[in-house]
Amino acid sequence: MSLAIIEKEGLHLFVAELLRQKNTVVGVKDQSAVSSIPGDSGFYTYAPINSPGEMTLSFDVTLIPPKKYLLPAYEQLLTFNLSPGSIKADAPKEELIIFGVHPYDIIAINQMDKVFSAVPQDNHYLERRKRTTIIGIDSVKVAPRAFWSSMGADTVAGGFDLMLTDIGQCYVVDVGSKKGASLLKMAPRTREAAPAEVKERDKVRAEARKRCDANRLSFSYLELPSLLDGNEEHVIWEEKSHLCFSCGTCNLVCPTCYCFDVRDDVSIDLKKGSRNRTWDGCLLSDFARVAGGGNFRGHRADRYRHRFYRKGQFIYRRFGDIACVGCGRCSAQCPSDIADPVAVFNRLKEGI
Repeated sequence: MSLAIIEKEGLHLFVAELLRQKNTVVGVKDQSAVSSIPGDSGFYTYAPINSPGEMTLSFDVTLIPPKKYLLPAYEQLLTFNLSPGSIKADAPKEELIIFGVHPYDIIAINQMDKVFSAVPQDNHYLERRKRTTIIGIDSVKVAPRAFWSSMGADTVAGGFDLMLTDIGQCYVVDVGSKKGASLLKMAPRTREAAPAEVKERDKVRAEARKRCDANRLSFSYLELPSLLDGNEEHVIWEEKSHLCFSCGTCNLVCPTCYCFDVRDDVSIDLKKGSRNRTWDGCLLSDFARVAGGGNFRGHRADRYRHRFYRKGQFIYRRFGDIACVGCGRCSAQCPSDIADPVAVFNRLKEGI
């Protein structure tokens, strides 16, 4: 599809029109003003907005990825009542527009689309995904621990409805779907992009990629599956996991982690209840506990190693994707600073 141009003021009016038509719009909010921690530079988070001025498109990375709107941290799947013998599925019904998603997070969503479309399909996820519009924005600011340029996640070819690139006075808009094309008709002051503006978009992307290259893998990410072969007993797993709190933060902030737990909550009279799912994580100590009390990854080093193999090898073998997009959230938020994939994978490559 063709590239368009929307002026900065036009984008503001576009968002205002989306809100005026009663759409639920989620944008990125700058939370630096609400931090109470001395010296804390704040953080960015996705949240519903009520006006265009509440959101920013100039951010490096959000605290939690937008996956929370497709796979909520807590979700009621169904309710049941034994007296009349009924089961009622709680299908998602809300239409949602997520505004301002970076390419690496869109790639992560594309991976989750594959996972939840595989047999058995996850109808809750797929229904919510169908009802969600993704408006992306190319990364300009680079988070200190980000390395998306060396994970092939600096740009994305699909999975969005509209993709914006800030080239200064205006945005270049890549239309990725019929839904996106229809949506763009609501925006004022749009026109076809000129060749010089398309070149400027390429320049903006190249400059952002160069900045991100300051923190990178020392080899191609496509080597990860073979690199992990034969490194199951490397000393790094014990060495790093010695400092692991098993808090699961690295799992919960990861845009490609999708593990969950399902539990039935039953009323005290045993006649009705609900089936609910919550996020889970392979670094949590009870993640692999099974009936009878056994735990097939009871040691921290096993759980720590599993996470990196899941990123670099397990998902690749099943779906053909490396399950790390280089957002840097895990390394930035790990309280022990042991979760950095760049540090771990580069050391394995060096063989030390």
